Amino acid sequence: MQKITREALIEKASSLLSNGTVTSVMGWKRGEFDYDVTPAVFETVEEMEKDFVWSDFCGANFSKYLVSKTQNSEGKILVFLKPCDTYSFNQLLTEHRFDREKVFAVAIPCEGMADISKIKAQVGEGIVEIEPKGENLLITTLYDEDKKAVNAADVLAERCVNCKSKKHVAYDELLGETGEIIDSNRFDEVARIEALTPDERFAFWQNELSKCIRCNACRDVCPACTCEKCVFDNPQSPVENKAPTNEFEEKMFHIIRAFHVAGRCTDCGECSRVCPQNIPLHLLNRKFIKDINEFYGDYQAGAEEGSRAPLVDYTFDDIEACDAVNRRDNNA
Repeated sequence: MQKITREALIEKASSLLSNGTVTSVMGWKRGEFDYDVTPAVFETVEEMEKDFVWSDFCGANFSKYLVSKTQNSEGKILVFLKPCDTYSFNQLLTEHRFDREKVFAVAIPCEGMADISKIKAQVGEGIVEIEPKGENLLITTLYDEDKKAVNAADVLAERCVNCKSKKHVAYDELLGETGEIIDSNRFDEVARIEALTPDERFAFWQNELSKCIRCNACRDVCPACTCEKCVFDNPQSPVENKAPTNEFEEKMFHIIRAFHVAGRCTDCGECSRVCPQNIPLHLLNRKFIKDINEFYGDYQAGAEEGSRAPLVDYTFDDIEACDAVNRRDNNA
């Protein structure tokens, strides 16, 4: 699916390393399996030639990693940004969370990332190799002698199926071409859930959130969660890193977190991507985005560095609380 090549990215990194523009590179590194790709920092071209990966599983958004990587860095770090990543990049700059002078951002096009759970649903477990070929992914498993062809479009990650933008909104250099903002259907599922009765909505989220094992992966990967001390790590709090229980606070963990990032979430989908329980956490955030758009006018967090979100920018045209309730009831 990816049109830009691994070799092109390594060549660009090599050029920037050799001329001293950057001293390190943030990229993707292969894990135990082809689909097990993780963020990594490379300091030499040799390291990149050995371990650097650019594939249909390089979904990780690097923006949040810059918060910690630039704190003690003396030189610049090269970061590759997909279109959706650039929105998080801008939002973090707006919140002054990293030093822009220590980053060299190279924007790269993206045709969408694959969802390994969708692939496994088609070919089963025991995947040992995934090879892109044309419009397909060729899958080799432990249990079949022949490779199985899977249509790449059929196994796109949800956030890529409902991609909001192919446009890069922040970069120092662009490789390839940038795209356009997309009129996607990303709020369709939110609208479907809104149309349920209160009891049906409660049952839906009760079922989904009951799967949570409180691993905190969603919080740790979220570009909008950058507090140095999280309220959920407070040892005096009744919600500190516990396994699921029937306590009210435990059920509210994800809803509270969604409130904390309301107006700042760029809808990057990282929370759902890393969830080991496959909880559609992005739907909570999209609900807030949809409400903000309806109450205050269309707003996309991260579209422009320095932009003020409706929730922190008072105007005389702001909707009043009673108006919000009336609109909500009329749309119910």
